[in-house]
Amino acid sequence: MPLLRRPRLTRTDWLIAGLEALCEIGPGALGAEPLARRIGTTKGSFYWHFNDVPAYHQAILDLWAAEAEATLTTASEAATDTSRLRDTAQTIAASAQNDAAAMRAESAIRAWAQDDPAAAAAVQAVDERRLQRLHALLSACGIGNIEMARILYAAAIGMQALRDRDADRNAAAIGSLVDLVLALR
Repeated sequence: MPLLRRPRLTRTDWLIAGLEALCEIGPGALGAEPLARRIGTTKGSFYWHFNDVPAYHQAILDLWAAEAEATLTTASEAATDTSRLRDTAQTIAASAQNDAAAMRAESAIRAWAQDDPAAAAAVQAVDERRLQRLHALLSACGIGNIEMARILYAAAIGMQALRDRDADRNAAAIGSLVDLVLALR
């Protein structure tokens, strides 16, 4: 009977496994040894793809930030400024509805950021980018008050915390808030 070889793990395999472990267990699961056990391989595979655990952590944060940016860009392709504002706010608030794994990852990374400076910096960068985008869209709609962007963003982040229970209602709710804010102009 021939020996069957397992396929080699890729860098992406390790990152996905890390995000899953972060969501299920927390940041303590993001070491080389616990991840190798979880995946059923050796630490050597981990170190083939990453110089060390801090580099791995940064790669996870970079992946999350890149996905957040891609989602933000996709949401802003609507035809009008008002539609782009609505789509962007709804995308932030209702990502649980569209991608449960991404939603869980965002919640887990935000929790990780409470105790980890690198995670906090990544969350801050994503928050700033999203706030800038919301503010630019509000400004294009005639509302220049940066506080309105913060209010929309805080509501969207709060709706993320509602997750599965109310995910199907998040887009409508944040859409109503956008409509209310736009009525102030």
